[in-house]
Amino acid sequence: MDGAGGPSRHLMILTRRTAGLAWILALGLMSPGAARGADPGEGPPLRVGHTPIFPPMVFKKGRELVGVEVDLARGFERHLRRSIQWVEVPWKDQIAALNEGRTDIIISSMSVTMARGFVVAFTEPYLTIDQMALVRRRDLAFYAMGFPVIPPGPVGVIKGTTGAFLMEREFPGAKIRDFVETDSAVKALMRKRVDLFVSDSTLIWYLAGVHSGDGLSALPIALGKERVAWAVRKGDDALLQQANQYLSQAAKDGSLEQVLRRWMAVGP
Repeated sequence: MDGAGGPSRHLMILTRRTAGLAWILALGLMSPGAARGADPGEGPPLRVGHTPIFPPMVFKKGRELVGVEVDLARGFERHLRRSIQWVEVPWKDQIAALNEGRTDIIISSMSVTMARGFVVAFTEPYLTIDQMALVRRRDLAFYAMGFPVIPPGPVGVIKGTTGAFLMEREFPGAKIRDFVETDSAVKALMRKRVDLFVSDSTLIWYLAGVHSGDGLSALPIALGKERVAWAVRKGDDALLQQANQYLSQAAKDGSLEQVLRRWMAVGP
């Protein structure tokens, strides 16, 4: 039996070190990223599906994409140490684009619903909002007693949104007019082609501020509460876990509140 410093022990240590080095070199040959010292968080760009028609959540100022979701997505990009690629998708096609592999995640002010939960995997919600209505200011007195069972005239909604679902489900007697983007709905309201525009409270408060000079106001009656989250494909558990980790961390360290305060002077 050799002593602690005997030649057999030195040979054993040298053999183990040589084997370990050979294993590391083999991994380097199999993985070019390892040879370059690449961060394990690196990878192909994360394709972020968005519909930039929902200020202050996600919209465009000129050519620049801005809003709550944009700031949060950039924070998620840093968290992942992986670049993101913005993929603009019509709202009605968001879930199809995700499940067909054209995007990897929906970060676009999507409310959690049971129906959507059957076809996508939602993160933990990070914001609770209401459904509200935008009206002409001179019509506010009509709603002093509350929201009517049947609205007096046509109601504008963005097709495929929870505002549209709410009106169809809770107000079956309402005359619904679908729009594909916000500006058209607002113009229709100003031109008396619709009497209400129903959408997320975040959007309604924003539009009330922007169009105050045009005689529009938010009707401060909550029509229903909803939770906003991100969505990934069913089975993409790794990305879902990473997104939940980031959103939880952002809530704890105050960065989520900072983003919300930056974009929401009034609202939820």
